[in-house]
This record gives sequence, structure tokens and C-alpha cells, in this order.
Amino acid sequence: VQLVESGGGLVQAGGSLRLSCTVSGLSFDYYAIGWFRQAPGKEREGVSYIIIGDGRTYYADSVKGRFTISSDNAKNTVYLQMNSLKPEDTAVYYCVADRAALVAAYGFSYGMDYWGKGTLVTVSS
Repeated sequence: VQLVESGGGLVQAGGSLRLSCTVSGLSFDYYAIGWFRQAPGKEREGVSYIIIGDGRTYYADSVKGRFTISSDNAKNTVYLQMNSLKPEDTAVYYCVADRAALVAAYGFSYGMDYWGKGTLVTVSS
């Protein structure tokens, strides 16, 4: 299984970025794909996920209304559109995946089986 992130970078506060995660080696339709982030000196935070089979989504309160998660099932790719970025959004963003049934029942609290290597997002003030 491989999860490959792209799209991180440096942006000014108020700007936008779109992260991509391309997944291979698993049955995409039966999984939930999402994003965690970890800022220096802070705990890891579950940001958002999408359940591929039915499109249900989840957002952490800290990003609700600013971030949008979506999927292109033909490309086995999930996107995280990040708007109105704030300096506190600065973190390494990791793409994650686990079976849809588990994520639907337990959300991020269950832990996620598969992780990408991460992509750095830096928001300057």
C-alpha cells in the first residue's frame, strides 16, 4: 500500500493550497481516506476524512468552513482544498487510510492503518 502526498508549500495567511493524496495497493472504494497534521511541539491532529463509498465527510472544528475534502475515484486520489489559511495551520500533513467500516464507527480515534510520508505546509503571517 502506498499513499503519496503532494501540494504542500509556503503560502501567506489568507491564501489557499490544495493537497493531493494518490493511493495504490488497496481497494479504494472500501476505504476512508483522510488527513492528519502535526505541528512542531504539538500533538498530532485528525483534520478531515472522506468515506469513499458514500462520500461522508468529517472535519475537525479547527478547519470546518475553511477546508474541503473530495475524491476522484477514477484516479484513486483524495484532495484537501485549504482556504483562508492561518499561521496555526502550519504543520506536516499526512495522508491516512483505513477500512471504511472502522472509520465510520470510530472516526480517527481508532487509529489509521496506512500513512503517507507527509507534506509540509507553512503559512506565514
